Amino acid sequence: MPGFGPFRSRQDALMAACPRVLGLPNAIAGRPDSPNFELYWRTSSEYCAWIYHTPDGMYEMSMLAVSAVQDDARRRQCSLPSTVSDPRYRAEEIQYMFVIHNHPYEGEISRNDIRFIVEQGAVHGFSAEAQGRQVPLSIVAFYSRSERGNPTCDGFFQYIPLTRQLLKWSVGDGGAWKDEEYGRVEWVGDDFDILYEER
Repeated sequence: MPGFGPFRSRQDALMAACPRVLGLPNAIAGRPDSPNFELYWRTSSEYCAWIYHTPDGMYEMSMLAVSAVQDDARRRQCSLPSTVSDPRYRAEEIQYMFVIHNHPYEGEISRNDIRFIVEQGAVHGFSAEAQGRQVPLSIVAFYSRSERGNPTCDGFFQYIPLTRQLLKWSVGDGGAWKDEEYGRVEWVGDDFDILYEER
């Protein structure tokens, strides 16, 4: 992605990707209780990309994908290729770390998101070595609570297939990021249940 990074840490790459993705045209629909939400939802778009690790020890973001046709009025989706083409590196040198995308409003990881990242794990592996440690593959959905036209990066949802954790990240007091496990995915054959944490 031109003008993005590269970044030494995966946290820095995610924090830079969040406002970049949410600032794209129609990436947010605002809050569901907003008077214009239905209109904004119908015209919203979902963008997706890979964040990957290179032999140089850096994190990069692929070009963004977006689907012009949405075949289900209840959800938004984008079609992300399984591989990144970066002419600087051989295909086997690229380590796949995160699938990132936006949710037009503060919505948790969807069942389709879960299935997609598991499919990608079957292709690339469910963890990869980066800077001397194993990093689990995951999918991230950025969200903003602000109105359209003034997006803020308010957090993201994350699913990590290796640990089965569903996490919600948000900005806490003092501007520090905090995570909360809101559920786990339990697979039964080819299907799964989401077990939510009691609150």
